[in-house]
Amino acid sequence: MIAWVLRAIGLGVLTVVLRTLLGFGMIYWPTQGAWMRLVCLIVLIVAGVAWGLFDGRGDRKANPDPERGGADLTMRWLKAGVVGGLGSGVVAWVLDYIPSFDLGDNGLGFELTAGAAFIVLMIFIPAMVGVALGRFLVTRENNKAAKASAPSSGDHAASPA
Repeated sequence: MIAWVLRAIGLGVLTVVLRTLLGFGMIYWPTQGAWMRLVCLIVLIVAGVAWGLFDGRGDRKANPDPERGGADLTMRWLKAGVVGGLGSGVVAWVLDYIPSFDLGDNGLGFELTAGAAFIVLMIFIPAMVGVALGRFLVTRENNKAAKASAPSSGDHAASPA
């Protein structure tokens, strides 16, 4: 499967599941909405950072030279964010018509514009933070390994002259 499609489906489904759980939670515990929204947002952000971290580490291990490039993870994650945001908005809009599902009663226009834009940012930005962090960590590990394996200049035996 194409890498960005897998990410779009995974994080889009996570978004719909979190919105559904939040909807059920708001029905049964309406006074607890603030912390439930925060927990759902944190779960989505952590998932994006973790997946981006995994991508960044894998890319830097495959392409250790930062100057020579690597995979275009920015476009991979942007496409994943756009499709994940639009797809989750459409699915949430359809699920909202099922009785006992309360996903906010938003119209399709809202779900495809403002709602999708928010989800796109909640997928793309954390993933890019994860990618940058993953690449940084592998580069740092490589630099430490290179310094440890390089002979130091003080190891030369003194020759009698």
